[in-house]
Amino acid sequence: MELTEKTLTREYIYRGKILNLRRDTAELPNGETAAREVVEHHGGVTIAAVTEDDELLFVRQFRYPQGELLLELPAGKLEAGEDPLSAAVRELREETGAEAARVYSLGWFYVSPGYTTERLYLYAAEGLTFHSQSLDADEFLSVERIKFDEALKLAIGEGFHDAKTDAAIMKLACLRHTGMPTPVIDVKR
Repeated sequence: MELTEKTLTREYIYRGKILNLRRDTAELPNGETAAREVVEHHGGVTIAAVTEDDELLFVRQFRYPQGELLLELPAGKLEAGEDPLSAAVRELREETGAEAARVYSLGWFYVSPGYTTERLYLYAAEGLTFHSQSLDADEFLSVERIKFDEALKLAIGEGFHDAKTDAAIMKLACLRHTGMPTPVIDVKR
């Protein structure tokens, strides 16, 4: 059974700094047509950085769309064509001042495949050394530490109300139990 759809027309409704919105007309497998609205986004990264005391680094920041302060793992947007690993290392350094000796890929997922192209790449980091933060001019946040076991309980329970944070913590917990993958960065210090 054929399941794929074919794009017949594409119209951009909005082109922005962070995302584009387009309306496509698609031919369905049965020959009929349907409108498809798509948010194009370059994607993002998040990184679960674990200290020597088995604490995760979090950032607390105001999120304008929700109108509230959220506690999240360090994260950021990808620029067009940017390497996700490099972006994760950069965001960790900028937001928390931490550099990692070892970084592990935890995979990626589509944020909401029904309407957006956004991919979110997950990483974990160990062997941290600390320097000063390097925040963007429009970035205001505080760094907090939570013991890994407590963060896992929060993620499994009520959650952090941030899907990337919950997913990264739970995936890291599973990998710590079953065996960590080979680091994608392993700096011998």
